[in-house]
Amino acid sequence: MITFANVETTPVALERYRALFTACFPAGAADRFTTEYLEWLYRANPDGRVVGFDAWDGETLAAHYVCLPAQARFEGQLIRVLLSLNTATHPDYQGQGLFSQLAHMCYDAATALGFDAVYGVANANSTPGFIRKLGFQLVRPLEARVGLGPLLRKDSPRQPSFERHWSAAALAWRCANPNNPVTRRAAGAHWQFFAPSLSPMLPAIATLDQAPEVPGVASAGWTSPARLFIGLVPDAERSYWNYASIPQRLRPSPLNLIFKPLSARVARLDPARLRFSFLDFDAY
Repeated sequence: MITFANVETTPVALERYRALFTACFPAGAADRFTTEYLEWLYRANPDGRVVGFDAWDGETLAAHYVCLPAQARFEGQLIRVLLSLNTATHPDYQGQGLFSQLAHMCYDAATALGFDAVYGVANANSTPGFIRKLGFQLVRPLEARVGLGPLLRKDSPRQPSFERHWSAAALAWRCANPNNPVTRRAAGAHWQFFAPSLSPMLPAIATLDQAPEVPGVASAGWTSPARLFIGLVPDAERSYWNYASIPQRLRPSPLNLIFKPLSARVARLDPARLRFSFLDFDAY
């Protein structure tokens, strides 16, 4: 009989999750789920430990789903959100609807804990399930572009409908990803952030307007002028003349921003007013 329990973050539990990911994912995809990485992701986040549930069949971990606490701004107001993140169902238990059950339990618990919304980035295979079964809004496909130099933008008087809010502690934690450390440097009135991506000569880039001072984050130093941008910029600010879109046939899978309100403080997002980058999810 299947039973359900809150996720745990003890060393024993993290090792069980690592073993489940190894059983569920191909070797290359599972390699990043080291104990060190899970400790950083599940326990060290200053915005809170993960929220989620496990499905058990006796002593067998059948399925697992977690969301990561974060802060964001919705129409200018600070809100508490969850980033939908790791999900895995053991091959012996797939097709039984366990993920949907875990997700509904997670969102009910999140609502009780005072979270305002859940967001995530879903690939082409998982997007329909989030939309049809779990009630998410399909907000917009992410841009995937390669270019030279900074990502230029126009001035706009309107604030974004949605963007992550990064405190100094949260930004320091995000940059300390043990699998893929993020570096940063000042660029005029902005901060640029870089992470290794497809190639050392093509770092992923993100820009924050008012990033707090974060001691301990490594300086980016010299970086290749060729950069990868995965994310979204408000339509009124878009200026992609120096960044070309990557053809769909060359992308591993289209990535879609999805969003689910959990409280009366938030509603569906305006797709034309979004600011989003690799910092805001687990791409790099």
